[in-house]
Amino acid sequence: MLCGTNNLYRDVQELYLQEFEDSRIEYNNRQTRADRKIDNYFKHISDSNLWDLACEFIVELGDMEFWNNKDETYRHKMIDVYNEQIKDLTRIVPDFKIANAIVHFDETSPNLHIVGVPVSNNNTRGMKKQVAKSKIFTKQSLTAIQDSMRNCCIKSYNKFYGRTAELKHKQKGRNIDVNVKDMKNYNEFKRQYAKNRKKFEKATENMMVIDSSSKDIKIMLDGLKPAKLNKNNKVISNEDIEKIIDYTKQVSKTTQSVRDINGLNKFIDDFEDKYEKMHYKNFELENQLETKDDEIYRLNVIINKKDENINKLQQDVNGLKGQVSKLKQFWHNIMKHFQNRINYDKDESYKIVSDDLYRNGIFSNDDYEIANNLNKRVELKEDADIRKKARNKNDAR
Repeated sequence: MLCGTNNLYRDVQELYLQEFEDSRIEYNNRQTRADRKIDNYFKHISDSNLWDLACEFIVELGDMEFWNNKDETYRHKMIDVYNEQIKDLTRIVPDFKIANAIVHFDETSPNLHIVGVPVSNNNTRGMKKQVAKSKIFTKQSLTAIQDSMRNCCIKSYNKFYGRTAELKHKQKGRNIDVNVKDMKNYNEFKRQYAKNRKKFEKATENMMVIDSSSKDIKIMLDGLKPAKLNKNNKVISNEDIEKIIDYTKQVSKTTQSVRDINGLNKFIDDFEDKYEKMHYKNFELENQLETKDDEIYRLNVIINKKDENINKLQQDVNGLKGQVSKLKQFWHNIMKHFQNRINYDKDESYKIVSDDLYRNGIFSNDDYEIANNLNKRVELKEDADIRKKARNKNDAR
């Protein structure tokens, strides 16, 4: 165990608390609705189909042929190499936080399994700190990460083993991000694999029988004696003939098994091709979805600003309504005062002022009539029109 404990689940949980808890609390404090708050970010991500809870890197140096004749001491020296790989990965991908790392020696070659969480900072939507696999691990970044890690790995190997080895050329398609749950044909693949594995085992068994039979046939052929009448011909017994017949049958069975294995190889090649196309299509759709999310967020920001402007304008309108109401009341009081002074008090000075205001265009026709006619209702023309419409409506009923 190079990092973490024997309890991988708990290691990832603790990493979530360490990385996301402060951001979760800050996010919840900004929420006005309880249903938008996140009680447990680990569970929130685990229960969702949109995000992966964690990611795994598998680092392996050398193949079965290379490690086949290496002793335990030589194998365990890879711990030093893989310790440096962890440090290199942390440096190359600082946003990938490692929760657990362990070296497996029970397989063909010593290999390192690293489990961690890709973390994105300073997000403008949701929590400021979030799980962000699709942002950090893209097709391009995975290629760059693999190239850097390969170079670091061979340098560390040469350093600790005192060698000057070089890596083989990188194989195409080795940096694909594999997510088993995304394999639409995964169950069918497992079924076909199990079926064809039996064929492979049967072919292997047949090959062993053929190998043994071939030795018997060779011994038998070496032991044949020339015929007495013709030295160019050799004598063979009925028993040996039966052996040769059985041998040809066995060869025929094995040939068919080999054909079946070739069919399995074609199935695997077809599956890998379909999965790779599906994977990149999925990757493309994820990028499109992120672009749409960003656009939606941008539009929401614009809408929020529009709402703020509308609210401000509404406040201005309400203020203007209050001022208009005051002006209306002031006008009512002025016109009522003119009516009283001109019609009741017979004050000629108000009559002179009224005439002067009318001549100078300050009083309209309606205003002048109201000021000089006690029977004229003191109200604005638009108010009179509204009242008239309401009266006509009631009359119609």
